[in-house]
Amino acid sequence: MKKKIGLFFGSFNPIHIGHLIIAEYIVEHTDLKELWFVVSPCNPLKKKQSLLNDHQRLYMVNIAIEDDSRFRSCDIEFKLPQPSYTVNTLLHLAEKYPDKEFCLIMGEDNLDCIEKWYNYQFILDNYQIYVYPRDDYKTENKRELPNIHYVNAPKIGISATMIRQGIQEKKSVKYLMTEKVAKYVEDMGLYRGLN
Repeated sequence: MKKKIGLFFGSFNPIHIGHLIIAEYIVEHTDLKELWFVVSPCNPLKKKQSLLNDHQRLYMVNIAIEDDSRFRSCDIEFKLPQPSYTVNTLLHLAEKYPDKEFCLIMGEDNLDCIEKWYNYQFILDNYQIYVYPRDDYKTENKRELPNIHYVNAPKIGISATMIRQGIQEKKSVKYLMTEKVAKYVEDMGLYRGLN
C-alpha cells in the first residue's frame, strides 16, 4: 500500500505560524501523517512582485520545520518550467516517487477558484484534496465531489501579506513566525523595501 503524503503548496513568503498550525492539524486529525511544503517559485495566478528569492523562501521553510519529522520541504517546482502548474508538479512527483500517493492540501479560497487552474478537472478526478476553511468562501457546490475532504482546521487570520506589511511599517511581527524564521527575517533585513 502506498504511503499517503499531503502536499501543501505555497509561496511561503514568508512561512508563518498559520501555515504550521494548519499543517499540524492536518497530520494530527486526518489519515495524512506526513506533509510536504511545496515551495512555488511563481504562482501563475499571483503577481511576482515582493516575492523573495526562491532559495531564501525554501531556507525559511526548512528552518521552520527542521525539528519536526512529520514535515519536509520540497523544491521540485524550482526545476520545472515556469510558470509552475500544479498538475505538472503532481505528475512529476508521481513519476519520481511511485511508492507514494500524493494528496493536495488547500484552503477553501483555492478550491473556490480551482476552475481557473490549468487542467483542474484532471486534478479533481485523480487526487484527494483536503480543504481547510477560510472566511468569506462558500464551496458547498463542491462538497459532494468524491475526492474532496473538508478538514475542520482552525481559521487562521494571519497572512504573509500582513507580515510583510507590518515589517514595512516597522511593527513587530516576531510572534507571527517561528523564532528562527523571525530571526532570519530580521538579520537579513527582509521585506523592508518591498511593496
